[in-house]
Amino acid sequence: MSALPKPIYNAEEYLALEESADYRSQFYGGEIFAMAGASRRHNTVAMNTASNLHFQLRTRPCEIYQNDMRVKVFTDFYTYPDIVIVCGEPQIEKKHGENLLNPLVIIEVLSPSTEKFDRGEKARLYRLMPSLEEYVLISQDKTHVEHFVRQANGGWLLTELSEMSDVLELPTVSCQIN
Repeated sequence: MSALPKPIYNAEEYLALEESADYRSQFYGGEIFAMAGASRRHNTVAMNTASNLHFQLRTRPCEIYQNDMRVKVFTDFYTYPDIVIVCGEPQIEKKHGENLLNPLVIIEVLSPSTEKFDRGEKARLYRLMPSLEEYVLISQDKTHVEHFVRQANGGWLLTELSEMSDVLELPTVSCQIN
């Protein structure tokens, strides 16, 4: 007996399903992927990072979202980054909820189940977004951060941090995380 083929959805179908779903899911290339609950460690790293940034950004015209802000990367890719920063006026597509179109900084805490995608295809697609200036990957299992910053020529500069004494500088929003 052969396996049934996975259904293929368009963005409109995904958004309609997502609006009434009891759980969040990511949409990519016609497929819908349920987003599993994160580990305690993942949540702690994400919350500490978001809290630190929120404190630094509180007097600036920036907003920080954690976990529940859906970002439209492209027509066939919608996702919920762990942390998103937008400065100035957020551009929101109001289609079956709110879809952020202009993230400035995206931070992902790596999970074993999503690390390959977060480092690979998702990172590649994020970096194609015209508004995105910084992309950060934080390991939940060890002291290791990968920080990508868009350069004037459109390329990306990678800095890796792996010491407890290292300070992550986010130049786009003038913030530091240690």
